[in-house]
Amino acid sequence: MDLKNSVALVTGANRGLGRHFAAQLLERGAKVYAGARDPETVDLPGAVPLQIDVTDPASIERAAKIAGDVTLLINNAGSSTRQSLIDGDLDLIRLEMDTHYYGTLAVTRAFVPVIEANGGGAILNVLSVLSWFHPAGAGAYSGAKAAGWALTDAVRDELAPRGIAVSALHVAYMDTDMAAHVPADQKTDPAVVATLALDGVAEGRPEILADDTTRAVKAGLAG
Repeated sequence: MDLKNSVALVTGANRGLGRHFAAQLLERGAKVYAGARDPETVDLPGAVPLQIDVTDPASIERAAKIAGDVTLLINNAGSSTRQSLIDGDLDLIRLEMDTHYYGTLAVTRAFVPVIEANGGGAILNVLSVLSWFHPAGAGAYSGAKAAGWALTDAVRDELAPRGIAVSALHVAYMDTDMAAHVPADQKTDPAVVATLALDGVAEGRPEILADDTTRAVKAGLAG
């Protein structure tokens, strides 16, 4: 995909990896809608702030009407409640699934007709190494990301005939607010991850593995 001439929507673009996606897309010549629950938190010059809450269907519908020229969707918005499945708060466990699975699905369903009407394009879903590795303490997040992986694979097959490529980004810890509790030497620079991911989208790669931890876990799946 030619990112220079793309029109992108990045959800969760007001901070962390999403902000890096938006900034780098602008640098590559794209038009960028920077999606956030509170658009006033978007501080990126050149980006178009767009109100979108991936857990709110009305918000998604409004965003799709406003951003009717989108050709690239980056489903980046996320949550991390750090809940276990047995003893964790069930409402927070549902929030993980509502955000990472149903939220991603809802935004995708809303923007597929938009992208298709604009001649096709691409979707990038931000997943995780925890799509494949499921530690007890992160059961809620892991379950939601595993569901997101299945979603991504299924819609990739469904959308290929409609001229829409679908890529998955798998990454371990990044130096963002979500991983503030993780030691610095275990985290990857989100700017580097954004570059790898956007290069992968440009090349049409179905799967992008952003760090050594993720590559090692993927390689060990058969075991």
